[in-house]
Amino acid sequence: MDAHIIVRPSGYWPRHHISAAGIYRSLCHRIRNKVRDRGNGLTIQRQGNWLRAFIKNVKLYLGIHGTVAKSNLADANEHRDWRIYADFAYSLIVTARALYRDEPFGLDLEQTVYALDATTIDLCLSMLPWATFRQTKAAIKLHTLLDLRGNIPTFISISDGKDHDVNILDFLPIEPSAFYIMDRGYLDYARLHGISKAAGFFVTRLKTNSKCRRIYSHHIERSTGLRYDQTIILTGFYSLKDYPGKLRRVKYFDSETGKTLVFLTNNFTLLSLTIAQLYRCRWQVELFFKWIKQNLRIKSFYGTSENAVKSQIWIAVSVYVLVAILKKRLNIPASLYTILQILSVSVFERIPLL
Repeated sequence: MDAHIIVRPSGYWPRHHISAAGIYRSLCHRIRNKVRDRGNGLTIQRQGNWLRAFIKNVKLYLGIHGTVAKSNLADANEHRDWRIYADFAYSLIVTARALYRDEPFGLDLEQTVYALDATTIDLCLSMLPWATFRQTKAAIKLHTLLDLRGNIPTFISISDGKDHDVNILDFLPIEPSAFYIMDRGYLDYARLHGISKAAGFFVTRLKTNSKCRRIYSHHIERSTGLRYDQTIILTGFYSLKDYPGKLRRVKYFDSETGKTLVFLTNNFTLLSLTIAQLYRCRWQVELFFKWIKQNLRIKSFYGTSENAVKSQIWIAVSVYVLVAILKKRLNIPASLYTILQILSVSVFERIPLL
């Protein structure tokens, strides 16, 4: 049920009760119209001016006069448990994944494909001493599992900056038949064997010093960039103990970058070229991190406690997923980045209303 608020009249609306959901629906309707107006020559600047005026009237209508002080935001982040925002973000993720369930991502696969990666967020050691990373530097790590259908984050963990990336595999929920794409920083044979035992598939890169023996070579088309497709078994004492089963090694030359890459997977049914193309899709998670850092300004935190930092990151994730939901429900063809330009609003930066 919508929570109703009694507000003062101002701007375009008369005095009456209004619901938060009603404002959301009105905003969605107006945004949809403005985005579509772009095809009629409406510029980003004019759309931004319109939206700033609209937000100003919404704030006044809700009884918010003047700007919100940074200290108020910091105080809220200090005292409100970050798990509230995390639960809210995960509820939005469930909604977004349902909307993007049939979204294409460049490869004709029925299985779900995830990209796993982590990014380090630098912090000020003097202001956030709890996040010690190095002697003179503070940092935290944002571990993200991205569903490539819609680029929706499905699993997020915030850890110490010194925590090794591979440790997150201990907490990763494994979905049977799904593919997990990751770089060689996650190459831990015992943990990869855990993915296999859970009926999941992984695609990663093989380290140059890995010891293995070829069992069988499969046919390839060298004109596609493939150099070999082999069934192998590990020969190192500890690696064989950690992963006693067979693996697949695919070598691929990328003509665009001039690099030769060697992939390791436990899937023996996909075409070898598809394995190489799957790994290329991993860069979508890099774009997610770039979007988070550049558009949501999460380096400028309101509050210095661990709770405040985690709260702001989860709010940032919620904003990202909300925009993805908005884009799908309104059938907006523009990219998320373009939509954010039109909105010209971010919860983590000051926006001029005049």
